[in-house]
This record gives sequence, structure tokens and C-alpha cells, in this order.
Amino acid sequence: MQFEHSAQLRAAYPDLVAGVVRATGITATADVAQRTASHLAVARERLAGGAESGFPEIQAWRRAYAAMGLRPTRYRCAAEALLRRLRLDGDLPRLHPLVDLCNAVSAAYAIPVAALDLDRVDGDLVVRPAHGDEEYLSFAGDTEHPDPGEVTFVDATGRAHARRWTNRQSGWSAVREGTSSVLIVAEALHPGAEADVTRLVATLVTELADGWSTAARAAVLTAATPRFDLTAMDGADGQAVPPGTRWR
Repeated sequence: MQFEHSAQLRAAYPDLVAGVVRATGITATADVAQRTASHLAVARERLAGGAESGFPEIQAWRRAYAAMGLRPTRYRCAAEALLRRLRLDGDLPRLHPLVDLCNAVSAAYAIPVAALDLDRVDGDLVVRPAHGDEEYLSFAGDTEHPDPGEVTFVDATGRAHARRWTNRQSGWSAVREGTSSVLIVAEALHPGAEADVTRLVATLVTELADGWSTAARAAVLTAATPRFDLTAMDGADGQAVPPGTRWR
């Protein structure tokens, strides 16, 4: 079972950097409220200096969305949507300890972070342009089909786990009360993305260890090292790096 971005997508976005974290032993009873609040405080401090639309991390995603033919102010990347809600409402909703933590980290770094229930993903997971016949399940329970060429996360059965790349996740693989095994993906396009994604991944690994007492495998993926093996055995320290990935 592999995770990767397609060669076609990486050719179109050569600056793409992705951080991936695989963890097991996730529960809905963990108390991460203090950790979540700490990351949201970082985000609020940054927002005090100006709206999220001016952040270089967000501007890079806006350029990508414009290149895909999407209006950036209509279809926002997940990080921009979270920061906008935090700025307007003063807080983010509480959904599940892991989701809350990932949302807070996403806001702190201004980088989209997705958490997927791996038990709801079949086979390899590839981020690629859609063919148009993939099936996406909305949170309302409706079945949709991504537009041809739309970037999505697709598994071996043709199920789409996202719409418009980092705009909207699928209700099918969303983290829920019974979720135990997860794949967390952070994606960035801005200058300096590799250093920022590396720090973000290290933050998540630490938070998972502290909040759930679980070891996580993690890697930073680039054009030179694009693939993450989801089935490789964990190392003794819980941070094994499969061939073709990089961890610092």
C-alpha cells in the first residue's frame, strides 16, 4: 500500500512538498485541548499581523487554484478556510481530538493538513487529476464525481477521497469515533516549503506520541522522493523512513 503524487501532478507543480504521517492506536477519548489551544494561539498571533490571504503559504495555493481554473476566493485550500474561520469566529469547532489537533496545526503553519481513516482506503492512494468517473462521498451522504482534470486523492477502487485537491475531504474516509489507523498528509507549494513541512511533520509526530502514546512513521516527500510505503514495518523509534522518502 503506497501513497504518492502522480508524475503528472508533480510536473505541473514542481515545488510541491508533502509531509506524511502514519499512526495507529488513535482514539476519540484523548485529551488534546491544551495542545490544540497552543497551536491556535500561534495562528491567532499571526493573524493579528494581517489577514490569511496575505500569507505566502496561502498565496501559493491561490496561484495553484487559479492555474487549475478555479476561483481562489470561492474554492479555498483547507488551511485558508480554517484561518478565515478562526479570524472571523475567534475559534474552530471541536469534532474529534485528532481532527481538532490537525486543524490547529494546519492553522498554525498555514498549510493544509488532511487526516484519513486508513481502514476506509483501499490499496494505493494517489493524488492525481481525476478521470471523471471516480466516486466521492460528501459529508451529507451524497455521491459526487470530480470533474475530469480536477486534482483528487484516488484509491485502488476509484474512490475519491477529496475534491479540488486540498479544498474538501471525503465523508467516506473522514476520521470518526471508531478510527484507529490514520494517514495524515500536509501539502505545501510556497518558497521554503520543505523546511516548514519538515517542522510540521515533527510537530505532529511529537503530538501523537504525547496525546495518544503512539509511535508514528513519517516522511517528507518531494519530486526526488515522491513515494511513502504505508505497509513498511515500523522502526524501533517509530519513525522509520521507507526507501524513497526523507526524514530530518
